[in-house]
Amino acid sequence: MTIKSEWPFYLAGKPVAPNYDLEVTDKYSGAVAARVAMADPATIDTAIAASVAAAEPMAEMRPYERQQVLMHCVQRFTERFDELADALCVEAGKPIKDARGEVSRLIDTFRIAAEESVRINGEVMNLEISPRARGYSGMWKRVPIGPCSFISPFNFPLNLAAHKVAPAIAAGCPFVMKPASRTPLGALIIGEVLAETDLPDGAFSILPCSRDGADLFTEDDRLKLLSFTGSPEVGWQLKARSGKKKVVLELGGNAAVIIDADADLTDAVERVVIGAFYQSGQSCIGVQRIIIHESIYDDFKQRLVQATSTLIAGDPKREDTFIGPMISEKEATRLHDWVNAGVAAGGTLLCGGQREGSMLQATLLENVPADQDICRKEAFGPVAVLSRFSDFDEALNTVNDSDFGLQAGIFTRDLYKAQRAWDRLDVGGVVIGDVPSWRVDNMPYGGVKDSGLGREGIRFAMEDMTEIRNLVIRTPQ
Repeated sequence: MTIKSEWPFYLAGKPVAPNYDLEVTDKYSGAVAARVAMADPATIDTAIAASVAAAEPMAEMRPYERQQVLMHCVQRFTERFDELADALCVEAGKPIKDARGEVSRLIDTFRIAAEESVRINGEVMNLEISPRARGYSGMWKRVPIGPCSFISPFNFPLNLAAHKVAPAIAAGCPFVMKPASRTPLGALIIGEVLAETDLPDGAFSILPCSRDGADLFTEDDRLKLLSFTGSPEVGWQLKARSGKKKVVLELGGNAAVIIDADADLTDAVERVVIGAFYQSGQSCIGVQRIIIHESIYDDFKQRLVQATSTLIAGDPKREDTFIGPMISEKEATRLHDWVNAGVAAGGTLLCGGQREGSMLQATLLENVPADQDICRKEAFGPVAVLSRFSDFDEALNTVNDSDFGLQAGIFTRDLYKAQRAWDRLDVGGVVIGDVPSWRVDNMPYGGVKDSGLGREGIRFAMEDMTEIRNLVIRTPQ
């Protein structure tokens, strides 16, 4: 399918094209695939003003009306499934099978939001807890927080945008969104579909822009919430500049998986290969640290190296491609340098390790000193590091020995070890019997430490996008 060559942005719900200054490249070929309109600071200011004006009409929409908007999106995304997958494959370099998977998740996310849009409930409270409260009763409800600011990343340009847009509509919040400049097309298709609905004027703006031009997304006090997904360095800087608004941060990780002695090795190898290398490892919960019980270490390593060495790398448009390009040659070079530094420090290269342009082979290392960047920082590419353990609590300590805390995976059949991992691991989520890379779109998702603040997952995002408003009624005695 041919991607159209020119794309407007969406200002206050309408397509606008004052220019086509942003070049979007095919991440495999490097050719310009499309040109996109870019917003300047004056346009962003106009969008924020429009979202403020839309706050009351959005709040007054009935739940079933919001649900109808979201279900329209589900229908249209389903109809445009192949177009969305092809655009994702081109602009993000995502292997086409992974691209189709992300489109499926986009549809799931909007469908879940449609279901949750009619479940925004409150509670009747008993206030008569002491004699002074005699005759008082209370109840509370959730109300929309108001205009929201969203900044979405390049690695899941459809679904991570959806995890901001869909709950905002369900909660009744207008929004302005800055999609990643490298991958804006998916968000703009979402804008095309939203423009077909009966959302109030000004309810949404989707504005590709330069980083310098995006200060208003962070600093403008008319916005009541900032939701950012991206790198820790940028995320914490934005929080420091965000003023009084509520901030939700979905940041990085160097996720670990523990392979205990009783694991099914065939199953674990299959899942770890997917967890470490799907979409070229460019996932904040991609498997980066593989911690293996010493009694099975050699067997597991041999199987994992063999499976990794068979992965097909190349053109992401091919059905059999598993490893596509990284988002840029700069990022591939950065990670390749980390691999070489890990080997120079005493680590062993088990497979992969070669780079050509933005293509980096699926790479496994072992015996890398723990202070190396490839162990301590977020790789965000197709590289994982093996290490061994003898004691389960020691393995848990190794997982926790990180600045990050997003998710962790544990392959064990021991219920008590699973419970201990859930109790002790300082992460946002523990996945038993699978890799930390697993996520379904209705679960609470987010991290601790440098991995961020708050939780996504539709119902949990809606809690951040609403405020509790209390009502107290006195019955005179």
